[in-house]
Amino acid sequence: MMDAAAAGATRTAPGIPRDTDGPVFREPWEAQAFAMALALHARGLFTWTEWAAALADEIKRAQRCGDPDTGETYYRHWLATLEKLVAIKGVATSDTLHRYRDAWDHAADRTPHGSPIELKPEDFA
Repeated sequence: MMDAAAAGATRTAPGIPRDTDGPVFREPWEAQAFAMALALHARGLFTWTEWAAALADEIKRAQRCGDPDTGETYYRHWLATLEKLVAIKGVATSDTLHRYRDAWDHAADRTPHGSPIELKPEDFA
């Protein structure tokens, strides 16, 4: 059974992939992005109405840029919206988010498949 925050997100967010049990995810990162949005909403960073409007704007922007809107990119829009709201709300700058994304990519490249990815200071170099 879905908790109240997930239910609120699925009612408010436009086009969220779901089945009768709630949201569905193609990859683990999609569920993690969904969970991050739920956690930030629970902490009062944004309302679901604000989230839905920002997500709708992101999807429209992507479609203007050629996104085929076949469903496979939905959570990429979700993540882009999350990054934008985090920057707008002053939680982290876009530069900081990009720095951590690049560090994560570096750490993932050096980590053997199946092993946990750990960020180290040299990943930020």
